[in-house]
Amino acid sequence: MVLTNLQIAYLGPEASFTHLATQALFPTDCLLPIRTIPECIEMVSNGQVEVAVVPLENALEGTVPLTIDYLFHEAEVNVIAEILSPIAQHLMVHPNNMEKWEKISTIYSHPHALAQCHKYLYYRFGKVPLEQSSSTAAAAKYVSERADECIAAIANTSAAAEYDLKIVEHNIHDFHFNHTRFFVLSKKKKCIETKGHNGQVKTTVMITLPKDDRSGALHQVLSVFAWRQLNLSKIESRPLKTGLGQYFFIIDVLEDEKAPMMIGAIEELKALGCEVKSLGSYYTYETKAEVPSE
Repeated sequence: MVLTNLQIAYLGPEASFTHLATQALFPTDCLLPIRTIPECIEMVSNGQVEVAVVPLENALEGTVPLTIDYLFHEAEVNVIAEILSPIAQHLMVHPNNMEKWEKISTIYSHPHALAQCHKYLYYRFGKVPLEQSSSTAAAAKYVSERADECIAAIANTSAAAEYDLKIVEHNIHDFHFNHTRFFVLSKKKKCIETKGHNGQVKTTVMITLPKDDRSGALHQVLSVFAWRQLNLSKIESRPLKTGLGQYFFIIDVLEDEKAPMMIGAIEELKALGCEVKSLGSYYTYETKAEVPSE
């Protein structure tokens, strides 16, 4: 499926990492910055927009729980593509504070960004307070509106340009291989097939184990995929929110859900008493690395 002339919701504001990833896949469409992940998902679920893009997982900090939980508990939408984007974090201040930036009183950013820069922040700024924001771009916007406060944000070069901030330290993330996965969501269940995907189709399923709590239930689930030689690229558990020790599992399978082996696997899982929710099959699109501005 090739999509054109769409309204696309993304986790904003402008110049957030989600914005950059969305622009890479949808350069000519109408992009709408949305304040929170649930609002993004609700907009596509309610038909207010055709597509929504939300962060799913970071290579350093793992899954974004809010995205996974909302897709499982609240929304009936499909994944039609995923975007894999490199992440570079930079420390930036208002131009008025360039000469005194080493004495900043507070650092603002998204909690994942703060965690990705933990070592740098600990050894460089010690006990300087860290404040969380809804996105890295929101942190940059906040700092840009407070010229009289000696504060800083951690964000990307686009956020620095968008909000007229000056980068004082480049690439402050603790590990170089820092990438984030973003899900592209739609009510329609047809994956995007445009130039630039990696050629490997992937299916994400969410599985709840049988309620009888039988011994070896998870082993049975994995065996369903193993004997069919279906390769799993990820398996993770999340709380069901019904009691301690009760979980559902998110599994990425490197196969199309329409393939005979996948159809058989899902049927067998249901026969075992599992509840299965498929988010659909999709391709991965990789964006280019950010080039830091000097």
